[in-house]
Amino acid sequence: MNSFAVIENKMKSVGLSDAAINAFRHSVNVLESKQSMLIPEGEIVPAEGVEDWDALVGSTPEADAELLAQAVLVKLNGGLGTGMGLQKAKSLLEIKPGVTFLDLIVRQVRSLRERAGYPVNLLLMNSFSTSADTMEHLSRYAAEGFADPQQVEMIQNRVPKLLTDTLEPVEFPANPELEWCPPGHGDIYPALVGSGWLDKLLSSGVKYAFISNSDNLGAQMDTRFLRWFAESGVPFVMEVTRRTEADKKGGHLATRKADGQPLLREVAQCPDADVPEFQNIDKHRYFNTNNLWIRLDALRDFLAANNGVLPLPVIRNVKTVDPRDATTPAVYQLETAMGAAIQCFPGARAVCVPRSRFFPVKTCSDLLLLRSDAVEINEAGLMSLAPECNGVAPIVQLDGKLYKLVDSLDALGVPSLKHVSKLTVSGPHHFEPGEPLSGEVSV
Repeated sequence: MNSFAVIENKMKSVGLSDAAINAFRHSVNVLESKQSMLIPEGEIVPAEGVEDWDALVGSTPEADAELLAQAVLVKLNGGLGTGMGLQKAKSLLEIKPGVTFLDLIVRQVRSLRERAGYPVNLLLMNSFSTSADTMEHLSRYAAEGFADPQQVEMIQNRVPKLLTDTLEPVEFPANPELEWCPPGHGDIYPALVGSGWLDKLLSSGVKYAFISNSDNLGAQMDTRFLRWFAESGVPFVMEVTRRTEADKKGGHLATRKADGQPLLREVAQCPDADVPEFQNIDKHRYFNTNNLWIRLDALRDFLAANNGVLPLPVIRNVKTVDPRDATTPAVYQLETAMGAAIQCFPGARAVCVPRSRFFPVKTCSDLLLLRSDAVEINEAGLMSLAPECNGVAPIVQLDGKLYKLVDSLDALGVPSLKHVSKLTVSGPHHFEPGEPLSGEVSV
């Protein structure tokens, strides 16, 4: 393909911003250059200089009202819960009776506002698929300003799928929506610029952004760490935690040999021959929780010096334009990861956090644990493990065939799990509400 113009015209035709177009131009240039998108084992060493969360925050005082007023809580809220049988925003899943992820996010922000005596900012990056459901749910908080899209919402961009043989944007008249795909959460950066939110936040005195996934209840704005981050002058911090056998297929933190810069390597960026080393959790010990702290003025300055583009590594996925029909044309879906920006900022650092700050819900097993008495949620929307758990979350493994969809949990019931080390359920079963279990339980 000799020109980006066809792609650019397609993106402009649906109202995408210059920032989104320029970011995708970078991805396409990387694809066209045929440069390797892989990160071989020989070019990296295990992550160095990872600091300990408890050591940093242990003696750090809480952020005061003035500092809280300079912070924004950003939640990635573009995902649908389709894998769990939902056709709406995943953040609308109920965790406790009548309480969703979104309700708890509001509680957290409300608590920060009460402490600061100032309307601490909340910004949701919704997708075209989650915007309507999310804003409808937030209408119950209209009196507090949470229901105004101009105050709390930023829409994720979308990018064209490209034909693998020509790199031209695919045309699929049977279902034009399938011509587009999400650009990955690395889109947070062009979305901030193109929506005007970056300038809006900076002009209102906001300097510090804490970004995390809306389905990770452990990702709470810790005001001690906010103070440390503000005083450190560090432009970018990634929260990492120790990998376990359950995490060996997930991306890990590493250090680039050439310049000592930290980087994030996803499995799609690993050569096949290096996969055993990629999965070596004793060698590559840390993975990205997708909890990030960013100085917005540093982001602005970097973009200004680099033609408005954050040159993130590109992840190339090969699909068919209709993923349910293998006979439809093969396409590339290009994605970027927001955590990969750690390699763009000189002085960026990683901090190893307790596992309690990484508590995502990907399956019904995760959701059952959250709904049980092993997890406590206070009025400020903060999650913690019950004291009986002694700091270790029970492992829950439900039959994947029977308990894949959220509705299936109704028939299963929610037992008491605070004294359980591991619960395995194979086959149909029913627990009485709060049924006491203890130790390692297999049903």
